[in-house]
Amino acid sequence: MDFFERQDQARRNTKLLSLYFVIAVVSLILAIYIAVLLIFKGVKMNLRAGDVPLWDPQLFAGVAIATLAIIILGSVFKSLQLSKGGSAVAESLGGRLLSPNTTDLDERKLLNVVEEMALASGVPVPQVYVMDDEPGINAFAAGHSTSDAVVGVTRGCMKLLSRDELQGVIAHEFSHILNGDMRLNLRLVGIIFGILCISVVGRVLLQSGRRSAYRLNARDRGSNPLPLLGLALLLLGSIGVFFGRLIQAAVSRQREFLADASAVQFTRNPAGLTGALKKIGGLVHGSKLESAHAGEASHMFFGNSLGQSLFGLMATHPPLNDRIRAIDPQFDGKFPRVSGADAILPVRDVEWTGEGGVSSVETFLFPGGLKSETIIVRTTTTSVPPPIPARIIMPNIGAPAPAHLQYAVELRNSFSPPVQEAAHNPLGAAALIYGLLLSSDPAVRARQLELLGQISAGARQETERLLPHVDAIAVHAKLPLADLALPALRHCSGIQYEEFRRALGQLIECDGEIDLFEYVLEKVVLRHLDSHFHEARKSVIQYYAIRPLARDCAVLLSALAYLGTDDPANAEAAFQRGAGKLSYHAQAELMLVPEAECDLPQVDTALDKLNQAVPQIKKNVLDACAQTVAADGLIQEMEAELLRAIADTLDCPMPPFVQPAPAP
Repeated sequence: MDFFERQDQARRNTKLLSLYFVIAVVSLILAIYIAVLLIFKGVKMNLRAGDVPLWDPQLFAGVAIATLAIIILGSVFKSLQLSKGGSAVAESLGGRLLSPNTTDLDERKLLNVVEEMALASGVPVPQVYVMDDEPGINAFAAGHSTSDAVVGVTRGCMKLLSRDELQGVIAHEFSHILNGDMRLNLRLVGIIFGILCISVVGRVLLQSGRRSAYRLNARDRGSNPLPLLGLALLLLGSIGVFFGRLIQAAVSRQREFLADASAVQFTRNPAGLTGALKKIGGLVHGSKLESAHAGEASHMFFGNSLGQSLFGLMATHPPLNDRIRAIDPQFDGKFPRVSGADAILPVRDVEWTGEGGVSSVETFLFPGGLKSETIIVRTTTTSVPPPIPARIIMPNIGAPAPAHLQYAVELRNSFSPPVQEAAHNPLGAAALIYGLLLSSDPAVRARQLELLGQISAGARQETERLLPHVDAIAVHAKLPLADLALPALRHCSGIQYEEFRRALGQLIECDGEIDLFEYVLEKVVLRHLDSHFHEARKSVIQYYAIRPLARDCAVLLSALAYLGTDDPANAEAAFQRGAGKLSYHAQAELMLVPEAECDLPQVDTALDKLNQAVPQIKKNVLDACAQTVAADGLIQEMEAELLRAIADTLDCPMPPFVQPAPAP
């Protein structure tokens, strides 16, 4: 399946989840009705006598309304708790947010792997959490979208896994991000909590009933039905939770195999993923979590976070043997013993620039003092990449390959040390974004710096310090640098972010016009930061056909057709090449929009509407955009970054444009 088919499948799974939920709720209502009937009506189960009124419409309506109210309110309450996205899940599990500029070697290794995966897959770099109190090996990805996604790992995962194994686990979690699993998983958490609330109400009634019973005399004490009702709800709620766990297993189990396969395809290193799975099997803690909230989020994790379930019915993950043999059919079923003393600790990770590019030496200290050094040679990517054939764009969306991962490693290491250091602290990250927006015209640049100094003298000083390094960055590396800066910018205070936003707008508007790069940079950065600092408006699918979006498609394709040409004939030819991909689906012929009617505000409006379309429409639109900018058969550097920004706006992660290596 390609990216868009996986997104469609995630939508279908959401509908299936709704069906499971309805079945579970109806079953609970019937069971609670029978329990209430027996407790409050004092019905004697004597069906042959014909005097047992098993059907009481008013009582049934009351039970149904009360049960629905408890479940719905519980689900809404939990969903509101999770409205912040992945960070809310991580914090509820005891996660600690890692600072982007951490100097801890294990944490730095983890952040480097996450950054490489994000750059390779076209996903904004997520925030990373570590669950310090969890000795087992496990990890998760959570969020409503790529803008609020987080990656969390246990302390055992960070400490006990080698870099290759950690890379395999993180690739698995990025596969969940790309497969559309995160939003489904959060909805599942809300549903499970709503069903769990039945047990909570039962426990409250049981306790309150006992307290009130002590205040009654002996004759009235036995007539108090609250403890009995509480006990019944506690029991029935537990049965509801059982079915909730079955829903978790049904939704998530097969998707773990898909994520494993995607991770191996991404890294082209099956030994990394199988090594992590084998260590889970050989570790006394395995992948089990100690957190009280592990059950709610058990379907999100890399490994089974709970104990062994009855006959494996409620297991949210396939058995370790099955997962390993799906990758390595020769696995003998034996797990090597792993303990906390087996941690591989990096004691040095230094880099330098010399002949042949950027090189690094990583030294690892094993138990007993044995050292092992691995020298990695990384080539810089300062040269302009060659034009890209349009035909390779669509297959790469949501499906990064090893070539993209290698490119991401090289790209990240091509940035100078001052730039890398600045990208990992809030002030430096903001200064890098400001530097990317400064004009090449000395007079305009001077005015921009003056405006920046009026907002923040410190920001101006830091920007001027970094300018020589920022000016040397190639065009194709500018948007990836902005992605690297996002985690640090999320550490700004609310006041600092509003200051950053104001400075961004003034730098862009300083010369009285907004060019394409300025628009793209501002759109990408603010899109992913606004959801962190403000209540983001959730994207809801409203368009299932392309016809109502025909005008928006025409505006977008026209803007791309006018890009880089003053010849109306060339613009018309480029537009028709892209529009030909959409006219059939729109059931109408798309017409080139005059240049004055497809300016950046119009494009912005069109993209916002297109983001509310089903995945298949987004696929057709992106294909048409690629065909438009590649009217000459190739995509140039700035065109490539514009396409990636459009794909990002439509929640379709587009990896860097590199020619993937042929499969062996």
